[in-house]
Amino acid sequence: MSNEPISIAAPFCGTVVAMSHVPDDIFAHNVVGPGRALLPETTSSIVDVRAPISGNVTAALPHAFSIESGNYSALVHLGVDTVNLRGDGFTVHVRAGDYVTQGDVLVTWDVAVAQQHGYSLVCPIVLVQAQEDHVTWVVDEGDVVAADEIIMHWSVPTETAVHTHETVPAPL
Repeated sequence: MSNEPISIAAPFCGTVVAMSHVPDDIFAHNVVGPGRALLPETTSSIVDVRAPISGNVTAALPHAFSIESGNYSALVHLGVDTVNLRGDGFTVHVRAGDYVTQGDVLVTWDVAVAQQHGYSLVCPIVLVQAQEDHVTWVVDEGDVVAADEIIMHWSVPTETAVHTHETVPAPL
């Protein structure tokens, strides 16, 4: 397992939102881990959601996915309560077990469907079980970032490395 620092990229173009402003207590209180959230910026309703890191897909649901790379695990949740859409508005391009490269399109999301149902489009990008002092923030709340732009770095010291997906299940 690699303990080399990892860089996390924005999965789409958007405005950075502090996790404390995500309208879901699990994410707002960093229960699963720290991170940043993005509000999609798009001229159309279609958003191609990309892999924030390279690694193995450990979960691939229409509204959320997670990727593990060595001792690191990242979770991307597309909107809040969008699980209730039961896949409507989402096209998933990968399956659990697939290897993906940072920047690969994993999901195509029609945000208009979520908007029509009144769901928040804020998307948490969570570093599963990370300790906040092991994360370097590259962007701040209110920044607008491009797809694939690096938004944070994460380093797991050798003595604290764990298999994150095995110890705390992420809410998908």
